[in-house]
Amino acid sequence: MELKFGPAEEQLRDEVRAFLKQHLREDRKEVGLGQRSDEDFEAALAFNRALGERGWIAPAWPKAYGGLGASIYEQMVFAEELGYASAPDTGTRGFGVGMIGPTLIVHASEEQKKHYLPKIQSGEHIWCQGYSEPGAGSDLAALQTRAVRDGDEYVINGQKIWTSGGHRANQMFCLVRTDPEAPKHRGITFLLIDDIKNTPGLTIRPLINMADRHHFNEVFFEDVRVPARNVVGEENRGWYVGMTLLDFERSGIGTTAGQRRTLEELADALRGGPADRRAKYRAKLADHVVANNVGKYLGYRIGYMQQAGLHPNYEASVIKIYQSELGQRIYNFGVNLLGLAGQLRPEESRAPIGGGLMENYLTSVPSTIYSGSNEIQRNIIATRGLGLPRG
Repeated sequence: MELKFGPAEEQLRDEVRAFLKQHLREDRKEVGLGQRSDEDFEAALAFNRALGERGWIAPAWPKAYGGLGASIYEQMVFAEELGYASAPDTGTRGFGVGMIGPTLIVHASEEQKKHYLPKIQSGEHIWCQGYSEPGAGSDLAALQTRAVRDGDEYVINGQKIWTSGGHRANQMFCLVRTDPEAPKHRGITFLLIDDIKNTPGLTIRPLINMADRHHFNEVFFEDVRVPARNVVGEENRGWYVGMTLLDFERSGIGTTAGQRRTLEELADALRGGPADRRAKYRAKLADHVVANNVGKYLGYRIGYMQQAGLHPNYEASVIKIYQSELGQRIYNFGVNLLGLAGQLRPEESRAPIGGGLMENYLTSVPSTIYSGSNEIQRNIIATRGLGLPRG
């Protein structure tokens, strides 16, 4: 069974595919926020500028704020096609368009909207997220980075960690504690920090992951001064602003599309391999294709609910668990299918499928931890989905 969208959405899909064919090289190796070189980053900047010129950088935003006002199904088409093509990003689409932009539309003052939203769409502002801390990950409300009001400014001291793309970004949205005496979900304020590379007292240090990529960073604040006008929403009510932001994280449609392309590449590699390898791996490959299709339709379910005006809750936790664990299985399978050559890095010209399987295998390991660990997601399913008691 192959479900399709309506004629308008499928026409949009054809347009997006033609655009991607024009702007992305077929031999381009997949790169994300852990771009391997300055050239990769510049290519991602250029791609986002091209999207912006086409009016496609922020399709989900209301037209009043420069978006297309695209329907949920149209947004799903964009997510699928960009995910399948492994379209590069700088943090502009993921953090800027997908997270802080919609949050500003909901909570920001008109002055803030006029200042920040156009710079997200133009790609001038590249955002990163200052949420997690060494002692506050899945239990984010335990954060301790402190901001003290001093006249028209806040003075920030503390540390953030796992800051994706922070070394490439020039802007940060950040949760800080402004009332240490309040219950932990209160007393938190949502702040915007401008021009982070030139902000006195703000230091970004690299964290190299086990794929030997610079994707994450740790950020230190030593008497960092931020204007009080950069508060989004109310002081001490930032937790609720932050949770609005998390509501805009994707339903995983793009991830499933990317995994579909990986499976197609593995199928091609298997067809060109020896007969004994085909006999050994083809049934398991078929299992993964079926499983990935299940993930696709779980993502479609999220889109259907949103289109119907419903608010997915535990359903989003289901897809997060399913996709992250499936991705680990797919990349583990792929490395083994390719044999010893599957261990070659992307920099090695002889690496099959551009070396992507080895890198994806390594980087998929933390996928069951970040964005809320799968243990936390199972708690959400148990309490909100199945109605089981807490504790």
